[in-house]
Amino acid sequence: MIKFFRKIRYDLMEKNKTGKYLKYAIGEIVLVVIGILIALQINNWNESRKQGISEKEFIASIKNDLKQDKAFIQLIVENIEPKIVTYKVLNSDLPNLYYNERKSLDSIFPIYFKTQRTFYPISGSYESAVSGNQITVFQNKELIQKVIKLYNSTYDRLIDNGQILDERWDFLSRKYSYERRTGNFREMKPEQLSEFLDDLYHHYAQLDWYLKQLKSTITEIDSITIEN
Repeated sequence: MIKFFRKIRYDLMEKNKTGKYLKYAIGEIVLVVIGILIALQINNWNESRKQGISEKEFIASIKNDLKQDKAFIQLIVENIEPKIVTYKVLNSDLPNLYYNERKSLDSIFPIYFKTQRTFYPISGSYESAVSGNQITVFQNKELIQKVIKLYNSTYDRLIDNGQILDERWDFLSRKYSYERRTGNFREMKPEQLSEFLDDLYHHYAQLDWYLKQLKSTITEIDSITIEN
């Protein structure tokens, strides 16, 4: 095709048809420009298509990760809620239970001291999109902003508070290892019972706050996973 245009150009020059040559040259330039624009358009369309596919794959992967995160959070919530109830019973009636209903006390005490679990998210899909700089060009901006907030703010806060809770749990479980090991209260004086409740409250306060955060996170996850 190039040789064909070149031959026409040479024929016009040899016959001194300067006007026609200029018109032809301009036309050839226009055709070249149009060709370049078409090629760019095709390339842009192809890139948009690839980006669209990548975005759909990312959203599908994120939603799958978040469904697993939600299931894990619900498991932790189910672990925490009985502890909250148990603390309230102990806080309101520990002396009476200790002196008058020791068997009842020994039966509910292990509920609070059941193994603690804290949350860590599945973040592979998100971290991959961030490291590849893909997330900045995705089109569903509203959804992407929710995802970024969840991973960079909500999850970070959950992890930080989970670490604090783990530290308080470690202190509590070490200090009252006898009770954890045997499932029975040791002999305690009134001031020791009071100290036990103080120690328990220190952990409970963080636990209650953590539970509220977990439930709020479930709502946040739902707002992403139900997005079309």
